[in-house]
Amino acid sequence: MEKLNVLVVDDEPGIRSGVERILRNFTVGYPFMDQDFHFNIIEAETGEIAIEILEKERIDIVLLDNKLPGIDGIEVLEYINKKKFDVQVMMITSYASLDLAVKATNNGAYNFMPKPFTPQDLKSSIENITKHLFLKRMTKKMNTEGKQIRFQFLSVLSHELKSPLNAIEGYLRIMEEKQVGENIDDYKVMINRSMERINGMRSLIMDLLDVTKLESGEKKRRKKKLDLSEIAKVSIHTIEPLAIQKNVKIYLDCEDQLIYEADSTEIEIIFNNLVSNAVKYNIDDGKVYIEIKKSNGQIQITVEDTGIGMEKEDLEKLFQEFVRIRNIKTKAITGSGLGLSIVKKLIEFYNGEITVNSEPDKGSKFTVKLPLQA
Repeated sequence: MEKLNVLVVDDEPGIRSGVERILRNFTVGYPFMDQDFHFNIIEAETGEIAIEILEKERIDIVLLDNKLPGIDGIEVLEYINKKKFDVQVMMITSYASLDLAVKATNNGAYNFMPKPFTPQDLKSSIENITKHLFLKRMTKKMNTEGKQIRFQFLSVLSHELKSPLNAIEGYLRIMEEKQVGENIDDYKVMINRSMERINGMRSLIMDLLDVTKLESGEKKRRKKKLDLSEIAKVSIHTIEPLAIQKNVKIYLDCEDQLIYEADSTEIEIIFNNLVSNAVKYNIDDGKVYIEIKKSNGQIQITVEDTGIGMEKEDLEKLFQEFVRIRNIKTKAITGSGLGLSIVKKLIEFYNGEITVNSEPDKGSKFTVKLPLQA
């Protein structure tokens, strides 16, 4: 249960104590909130004291009388507005007028309640202002996180595309100027490296497109009965060139005609990411074991490698977007940091789960469980 600090600014002790009694055991909750809110009452008999409290403490809601000794409530409201405190203000006054209400609203007051008020009047107003405060803060948080994600996205994108483009441009200039000679075979290594970088950029772009489709909800799902063994074999063939380069052996244990109803593209993305990672992060002469079976009303897919593995603290952030495990062993391995986050989202679409166990220098094991009745 979360506590909200309510500052009651009123020169009448009866009003302050009355508000405290009404809200003492009052809670507010909505289905879209993670937890209920209750209220801690802080009192101020003047506007000057209220400003001191606002400067020193975190206040969430201000119940503000206008007629106060010294500076009046509207001046306190103007100060709150000027300082941009993250509070919601409700004016409570026995001198209600349209002009005052308009002025208070223009200065950021959320609501205006005249005296005298009943306990139910106050509770209803507090309930509304709490909901408004919660939604306002959640919107601000989402906007802030959105800016951070966009900044992170642009930083990753610029780095992941700029570096290979610079390398390709360098190789092309060498070939254009024929710095190594006239024979095309002399440039074979440069051509192969350029192709590798182009493939890496293509992979990044495809991952970004997948993320965009998933987040926007635009991806159309076409479910049909799939043979998981066949999809696994296609993924193995796709990554085979890299496996051959590293002399990594891939073993598949799956009964033929293991049928699962799903979108073929989504299941291919899951297999492609898990199998390619098992090869990329493996050691030379390593092994990859893929097992697909039915177990307890589920399809269980495990992809285990004998590769470099991961530290425990790295596992916690593995499925976040744009996260790549960076260390001396992975610095030469390219990737967008999006693949596993996409895999996790897709698995969750089928009410499934993915877990990982890993040990440095011994390898990693990814386990996917998909309910047969998705």
